[in-house]
Amino acid sequence: MLVKVDLMSSPVSESLAIGEVARLSGKAPSAIRYYEEVGLLEAPERSGGRRRYPRTVVRTLAVIETAQRAGLSLDEIRLLLQATPSNRAATERLREVAERKLPVLREAIGRAEIVRLWLEDAARCHCPTLDDCPLFEDPVCLPERSLVLR
Repeated sequence: MLVKVDLMSSPVSESLAIGEVARLSGKAPSAIRYYEEVGLLEAPERSGGRRRYPRTVVRTLAVIETAQRAGLSLDEIRLLLQATPSNRAATERLREVAERKLPVLREAIGRAEIVRLWLEDAARCHCPTLDDCPLFEDPVCLPERSLVLR
């Protein structure tokens, strides 16, 4: 009697080691562990004392990175991920976060535009000294530094 064992269907072969997840996602293993620690990723199963992640974690990491690049905080990302990515609750939460963030972003863009115009004027400045330069006559014409580029 011949028994065939399909190793490709074993749970270990269907899961990924942290190094594989790091390679596929472009994230450092320390970042992956951090996301676990703060609750963005579920704690993975372990095999032989090593973390074994489901393949879906690569997509979750892509969602996290995209959300971070869009300016979402870890708390906002956690809220987004608490809903199953494939259901409507996740997209509804995304819309809610976006609606809250857009006015803040528009304001930051407006402040950055004021600074850009000032810097363009400064680049064309040929004043002999800063005392002679009209760009420094009214400091309140520029937004506070902390409000421009955070």
